[in-house]
Amino acid sequence: MNNQPATTELKQQLQAHLSQIVRERDPYLASGGHFLVREYIRESLSQWGQVANHEFEFNGKVHQNLILNLNLDCQSDLPPIIIGAHYDAVPGTPGADDNATGVAVLLELAAVLAISPLKYPVRLVAFDLEEYGLLGSTAYAQQLKQAKQKLRLMLSLEMLGYRDQAEGSQTYPDIIKRFYSDRADFIALVGNLVAIPDLIHFSRQMKRNGTPIEVLPDPSAGKLLPITGFSDHLPFWQQKYRAIMVTDTAMLRNPHYHQASDTIETLDLDFLTNTCQSLIAALRTLS
Repeated sequence: MNNQPATTELKQQLQAHLSQIVRERDPYLASGGHFLVREYIRESLSQWGQVANHEFEFNGKVHQNLILNLNLDCQSDLPPIIIGAHYDAVPGTPGADDNATGVAVLLELAAVLAISPLKYPVRLVAFDLEEYGLLGSTAYAQQLKQAKQKLRLMLSLEMLGYRDQAEGSQTYPDIIKRFYSDRADFIALVGNLVAIPDLIHFSRQMKRNGTPIEVLPDPSAGKLLPITGFSDHLPFWQQKYRAIMVTDTAMLRNPHYHQASDTIETLDLDFLTNTCQSLIAALRTLS
């Protein structure tokens, strides 16, 4: 049975999500936009089950990570897969690639996996305050560790929609640049040491679905190459969980990163759609 959503329909759904999410949404300087986006995410996820709030405090204000659990009636001894994306943005940018693309894919994964579940329980989390220092994901990862929650894997969806096929469009830190392509036409999978088997699996499956992939294992979990930890997977690395960032590499290719010009018009929606389909294919075959 083919459980992949049709490409045209999926592209339209992703674009519809982006049209609601892409706006200024810093929680302090654009609080109205932040509220609208948070409630749009809540409404979208609520189609597939009850959405829980994970609350944490910062600067005297209560913030919310939004959580949807799927497939809770599967084998009880299987640990869940967490898939997360942050919904806040830095002041002054509508944050199309950063990180409306990640949230849009998160919402479509919810729709697909609610109808056709994986063998594992899945927990979809929209994190707040990533841009303030990974605060939402840090609070949540710490809570999971304190509760001794086991995880099969954590996936962080961090900027998935910018592509440039020109030579020299992709940059890297000097220590790794000779090992990778100089064309910004791939998705990068960045994982810690225990995630290496899953890096290999996701790379193979996503390539089979037509997504160019580059893999970067970081045994130091961000200590030696800090740029590998610039998203919500880092707190899970710090708590010794298996975690992978799925990314278009952000500031290493996208000239609109953290700028007012990070708009829908700069995105490659075909690239984003294929990445979403490839993630679904890889998740379905995860052992």
